Amino acid sequence: MVTTAAYGTWPSPVDAALAASHDGKPEFVGTVGGEIWWTEPRPAEGGRRALVRRRADGGTESVLPEPWNPRSRVIEYGGTPWAGAARDEGGPLVVFVHHADQRLYAYEPDGQGGPRPLTPVSGTGEGLRWVDPEVHLDRGEVWCVLEEFTGDAPTDVRRVIAAVPLDGSASDDRAAVRELSDDRHRFVTGPRLSHDGRRVAWIAWDHPAMPWDGTVVMVAEVTPEGAFNGVRPLVGATDESVVQVEWDRDGSLVFVSDLGGWWELQRIRPDAVAGGVVPTTRLCAVRDEEFGGPLWRIGLRWFRLLDNGLVAVIHGRGTTSLGVLDPETGELVDAVGPWTAWAETLAVQDTRVIGIAASPHTSYEVVELDTATGHARTIGSPHQDAVDPAYCPEPVIRTFTGPGGREIHAHVYPPRHPDRTGPEGEPPPYVIWAHGGPTGRSPLVLDLEIAYFTSRGFGVAEVNYGGSTGYGRAYRERLREQWGVVDVEDCAAVALGLADEGSADRDRLAIRGGSAGGWTAAASLTGTDVYACGAISYPILDLAGWATGETHDFESQYLESLVGPYAEVPERYRERSPVHRVDGLTAPFVLLQGLDDPICPPAQCDRFLAAIEGRGVPHAYLAFEGESHGFRRADTVKRALEAELSLYAQTFGIDLPDVPRLELKP
Repeated sequence: MVTTAAYGTWPSPVDAALAASHDGKPEFVGTVGGEIWWTEPRPAEGGRRALVRRRADGGTESVLPEPWNPRSRVIEYGGTPWAGAARDEGGPLVVFVHHADQRLYAYEPDGQGGPRPLTPVSGTGEGLRWVDPEVHLDRGEVWCVLEEFTGDAPTDVRRVIAAVPLDGSASDDRAAVRELSDDRHRFVTGPRLSHDGRRVAWIAWDHPAMPWDGTVVMVAEVTPEGAFNGVRPLVGATDESVVQVEWDRDGSLVFVSDLGGWWELQRIRPDAVAGGVVPTTRLCAVRDEEFGGPLWRIGLRWFRLLDNGLVAVIHGRGTTSLGVLDPETGELVDAVGPWTAWAETLAVQDTRVIGIAASPHTSYEVVELDTATGHARTIGSPHQDAVDPAYCPEPVIRTFTGPGGREIHAHVYPPRHPDRTGPEGEPPPYVIWAHGGPTGRSPLVLDLEIAYFTSRGFGVAEVNYGGSTGYGRAYRERLREQWGVVDVEDCAAVALGLADEGSADRDRLAIRGGSAGGWTAAASLTGTDVYACGAISYPILDLAGWATGETHDFESQYLESLVGPYAEVPERYRERSPVHRVDGLTAPFVLLQGLDDPICPPAQCDRFLAAIEGRGVPHAYLAFEGESHGFRRADTVKRALEAELSLYAQTFGIDLPDVPRLELKP
């Protein structure tokens, strides 16, 4: 029987501990001989990641015990942290980056010993870091990106492509590391070696551009000694974003570029010069879809080339699919299955494609597509219902209208419960979720954090505001010099649109976000009267501070495009910053921050709290030791969710005796 009960009071089996235990997803899939490997989250083990191995017989096991944690910190967001190779004898060899010290380690899982270090520790700044490795057994080396700090400031850093000996001779000798590229560019990706071993390609870019603004593909000849000669740019520009390159067997280079307004697959033959220009060709007809995404981490892959000439691609508009493209005919056939979001990682093995995907009803799992049969199946991290699916939300893909008639994309999750319904004529409270980035988007997937709220009678709307990826370059560039304006307006338009149509209670609207989403939440609370309260996690609160040394190198000039050149418009930085707009803040809020965060440091929260002191705004500040940018530990995620729910309950007048009460102080 369905019982009527006030929204927000519905009993739910989705508690904070359950949601926290399912936080994170598998990542960075790859093949090692006949095996498939990937990394998986372990929230209960201090938030570390595990390296998982699926043997040829289908058996799955974790390769590295605690405390080993394969995770890179290059550009702080990291990237592909491991690579492996099959050997004729002794089983596979895997190389990985250990998060605690950022050293490269080699490990023979079928041998007797444990991981052995390949790289030294540097006492300068944040030391030496590595990412996007490729093992070359024939050369006795692993090639990867080296990030090396030259001083104590976060911007005292250089990045090059380097070769590390597999014999361990560089474990305490920096001089034994061979630098393959020079440091003419501030940022580089890992090298991609051609099939004949004669050429290499990689992607590079420089401040103030971000990789979704403009990148260039560099190519070089590889000498028999393994040196890079004749380094030159091939394609790309300051207004063209190339996010992946791979060599085909015929010597051509396949890459993803957004020169046409969408990230599309292109092919170029480096030697086919016509009139001084190297021509490129599209592999697929224009579809107004993305075949790539933002390069937030080094080594992401949206496509893979199969030996039979086909190309496995992740593509879509808003949502994503795994497809198989025939570049000869342009025909694109999608895998059959429930998945609506594919992570930016692919591997291939013979005729099979391996990826990581989720849907509104399933969490992220490792999926294999056999292109010979068209059959897709789950082979790792299989989804298991943590609760009755009737308690999980059913999303609705919506398009709202914003200022000037612009389209705003959102995923709306109404309250859902198998035996509770709200009072007739009473709309539910709604929480607007602003994603991070801001050059990112919210995927259409099952998320127990959303179910934590919707199963209790709260609605959730994830807003892919202007600036989000997945909808073409023009949509992405709506945020250029408009951060704190367009994102705030778009979130408000969705919130008020839901209220105007009667789907949400106008008096019980909240906003939440983390990182750049935390900025949008704070800017919304200090700049509008739309929301009754908000949850702000590891945010940016002071633009001028963030632009003048309070963040890491990768994003240190991001605001030049998001806000404008600081030297030219310093007043804009002050006018938009929540720390300088507290006069407009009346709504209660909770502020959640990791004390080890190098991207959005606690100092920003300290200044914001000092600015509101004595203003009588109810608030709470929860700071977590050992947490960085984005919470990973199960106990932290649990505490943060409970605090957020308690804030909403207190603000909206809902009694929740089973949730720890968040102490709000004026």
